[in-house]
Amino acid sequence: MAQTSKMGRSTGGFKMTEMVHGPLPVEVRDPILPRWWRTVDRWTMASVLFLFIFGLILALAASPPLAERNNLDAFHYVHRQAVFGGLALLAMTITSMMSPDTVRRWATVGFGCALLALILLPIFGTDFGKGATRWYSFGFASVQPSEFIKPVFVVFSAWLISASFEPGGPPGRMMSFAVAVVIAGFLALQPDFGQASLILFSWGVMYFCAGAPLLFILSMAAATVLAGFVAYNYSEHFARRIDGYMAADVDPNTQLGYAANAIQEGGLFGVGTGEGSVKWSLPDAHTDFIIAVAAEEYGVLMVLVILGLFAVIVLRTLARLVQERNLFVRLAGTGLVSMFGVQAMINMGVAVRLLPAKGMTLPFVSYGGSSLIAGGIALGMILALTRSRPQGALSAVMRGY
Repeated sequence: MAQTSKMGRSTGGFKMTEMVHGPLPVEVRDPILPRWWRTVDRWTMASVLFLFIFGLILALAASPPLAERNNLDAFHYVHRQAVFGGLALLAMTITSMMSPDTVRRWATVGFGCALLALILLPIFGTDFGKGATRWYSFGFASVQPSEFIKPVFVVFSAWLISASFEPGGPPGRMMSFAVAVVIAGFLALQPDFGQASLILFSWGVMYFCAGAPLLFILSMAAATVLAGFVAYNYSEHFARRIDGYMAADVDPNTQLGYAANAIQEGGLFGVGTGEGSVKWSLPDAHTDFIIAVAAEEYGVLMVLVILGLFAVIVLRTLARLVQERNLFVRLAGTGLVSMFGVQAMINMGVAVRLLPAKGMTLPFVSYGGSSLIAGGIALGMILALTRSRPQGALSAVMRGY
């Protein structure tokens, strides 16, 4: 009887509360798609989509001569770019729906797999006659591990660096530096100095944002100069590219010569769709020198539009990261978008001879399955890390978390 009386009073209390304050609220979570669409940066997504569309347009202009030389259908490479680009956009969308913790977990697993693939590359890889062992060939397609290790390395390193700020945390900054040096060393052995430079650059950006001491930054700059000196004296591949860049006159029969002439011929509005000639001379017109095709056939205006799209992605991402209070998210997002922007800058800088030739694609514009899909994963990570979410207390910023 006493228990019944207590239950009655309890039930009556709930009823009285409902009468006075209304029914107790029930937490209802939004479906994942509406919540994702509401929180994701749609300007960045739109910019990526436009870059991919421009890439298809330029593939239509640049790839038919290569297909003809290889006795393939005229639009063989266009079709492949459309397929790989579709997979890249799908990978970007799926990855962008993840939480930062999920991004970190999958990136850690992906980093282990990509590092193993990079280590085994000298044994099982191929160079396709280009003098650099960078690919695994499967007959119907090839995979370039260096493209996939870049985004997962950034996230893995950001996790290590952020963990070093926790009480009793590991020496994450030194561990991440050791990992960066190992990866850069394996890339240099291919040789692929461009990707090795990107790895070290992205790590340096994250370490700087985490509060690197000035003496260490100066030491890194000195080590970079020393590494360049050693590479120039002991790598014929590296020395040849530096000599070509430093030459007073550009040999008109080299890739840099063809690209420079194409950009001059294009002028402001270009020579017209399909009227360019550089695609018949440049073997890498559809990949490393795609911007030269854009400048020749569509003029400086298209180049400026492409530049603007890259700027939107970089600036929008950085603007969102400024408001972020989670150290891991800030470091990983900054490292990813810095790598993305600098890769685009290097590709276009090579075409106008501001930088020595690097053999680096223009993200989402150049042809290449590995580049497109890895770029989609990287942009998906950026979108996932910059989605609008409740922030922690302001005091967390002062503690570095």
